[in-house]
Amino acid sequence: MRATPCVGAIVLDGEGRILLIRRGTPPGKGLWSLPGGRVEPGESDAGALARELLEETGLEVTVGPLVGSVTRPAPDGGTYDIRDYACIVHGGTMQAGDDAESVRWVPADQLRLLELTDGLLDALTEWNVPGVG
Repeated sequence: MRATPCVGAIVLDGEGRILLIRRGTPPGKGLWSLPGGRVEPGESDAGALARELLEETGLEVTVGPLVGSVTRPAPDGGTYDIRDYACIVHGGTMQAGDDAESVRWVPADQLRLLELTDGLLDALTEWNVPGVG
């Protein structure tokens, strides 16, 4: 079974909100998720994450430590090996782009009110992301 390396960003602001995108393409089209995507051949996790954040949200980030990782099924029968990192915004202008149909800051305690991608809330809770759970 083929595993596709992917990265995601856990970005919190000073008000305890987490940055989410609404996916504009499968898998998970229409669901809210962390920004991120595939790691291209020869790309580091940090490089891939900075690129994906800029493409999807218009924001420039500094990639910090690994927070946690999950494996999710891919539509082709393989899997996505997703590593989520803490990130800090240092520039850019927030606007949805690439395969994100929208982007917004969500209070961490309101995540459960949104239609999230499978397992996201459980993972964030397990990893003790501030305000989630």
